[in-house]
Amino acid sequence: MPSTLSTTISKIATVPNNTNSILIGEYYQYIKTNGVSERHQNNSLKMVIAFANSLGKDVTFYDIRSKEQITSFLNTKVKSSEEDPDKRWITTWNYYLIHIKRFFRWLHNFKCKGNIYEDTPESEWMTPHFININ
Repeated sequence: MPSTLSTTISKIATVPNNTNSILIGEYYQYIKTNGVSERHQNNSLKMVIAFANSLGKDVTFYDIRSKEQITSFLNTKVKSSEEDPDKRWITTWNYYLIHIKRFFRWLHNFKCKGNIYEDTPESEWMTPHFININ
């Protein structure tokens, strides 16, 4: 049974790094106030929490500066041909990337730069170089 949004929100506090936990909470407030459906909020939070958990207690989102730090997590979603003959893992890999990329775009434009107004459309946000992964 899929987890509910309230269950996912409760998992934010279990993220091993307090800074990352706080940032995920702030990101949740952002997506919640921007008309994103509860299902999308839930999926986005689950993926960002999973990434934060993979970073452990000593690495914050602010420390992420290379594509390899992102792809090493994404590559944990890769499955062998025997496990996944239809290669559905590719969709999962890309889905995680989309949600993590949006989070880092928010982090870069709202938290790091601090010069983006709340009404600035996401299409005008800058994308950090390390998250430009194809």
